[in-house]
Amino acid sequence: MGKSTEHRQAHAAAKARPRDWRRAMSDHVAYSLLVYTALQIFVTVKALSEGTSGLLPYLALIVLVAGIIPALRWFERRWNGLSDAEAADPAYAAAFRRDTIGLWLLAIGLPFALTVIFKGLLAAF
Repeated sequence: MGKSTEHRQAHAAAKARPRDWRRAMSDHVAYSLLVYTALQIFVTVKALSEGTSGLLPYLALIVLVAGIIPALRWFERRWNGLSDAEAADPAYAAAFRRDTIGLWLLAIGLPFALTVIFKGLLAAF
């Protein structure tokens, strides 16, 4: 019974603690990079490997993942510059939501957009 009470108290304390926008954005960036990479592997590389052979699809994967990192880090840098007081300020909630939506649209949408572009290029040549 004591453990359950301690758990509830710890959970209540965590809920009472203000959200740190810097850490939250850093988490979103990390998870979105994982999702982007997985989508690149299963969507874009599959489309590339259908039209070519050899190492080209894998080289393209490396280039595409390396290319997205600066864009994702841009979102993180915007939030890392906040002071401790600003990082806990609920007034940043709308801006944080806007940035996370943009981040996830980029991470999920870009692999599909690149697949369409690559398939179009493969069909043209």
